[in-house]
Amino acid sequence: MTLLSHDSIEPYAGVVASVQIGRAAPLGPDGVLSGFVKHPVSGSVEVTASGIQGDEQADLRVHGGPEKAVYGYAKLRYEAWRASHPQYAALLVPGGFGENLTIAGLDETTVCLNDIVRIGSCLLQVSQPRQPCFKFALRFADVTMPQAMVRNGYCGWYYRVLEPGQLACGDTCWLAERPLPNWSVDRVNRRIVQRRSTPEEKREFAAITTDTRRS
Repeated sequence: MTLLSHDSIEPYAGVVASVQIGRAAPLGPDGVLSGFVKHPVSGSVEVTASGIQGDEQADLRVHGGPEKAVYGYAKLRYEAWRASHPQYAALLVPGGFGENLTIAGLDETTVCLNDIVRIGSCLLQVSQPRQPCFKFALRFADVTMPQAMVRNGYCGWYYRVLEPGQLACGDTCWLAERPLPNWSVDRVNRRIVQRRSTPEEKREFAAITTDTRRS
């Protein structure tokens, strides 16, 4: 696949509002090891194929790895979460869902699967929606929170790293390539992940192969 020239690259209208990393630490009453809790960092951070340096995941069977190297979340979604769950307002702030990048100006409806984006000197590609697990419930001490994310669809998205580099708070998200304009993260999440697709959508999605990734 050929990337657009720099002069042709279009801004998503997205900007990195904050960057978060965290170490694996006990979470919940039973002390389950988790990297869910993250804290903001200032300045540039190094991004490698496995994620942001200094960030940790406890269970690499289901978290982290090349396909979930960096987790992005829409900043605007926090306002809706605080409105629906005001009891957790103190936790519903950037980084509250364990994301590495809190991004202003983008959300699940404007980001598409396999979008290739330039942030700082890194080249990232949207790989999949986030699916909440039990550690999400542990963080909020509320077993209903994962299902709340399933219902509202405010899941965020993971990136794989195509080109390592550096990024920082304030960096613009530049859209370099959009191979799947009909498959927003929201559509993938609601129709495929949640198994609500029509037979036609199943066939269409099945036809999407790994050749849409940049090798």
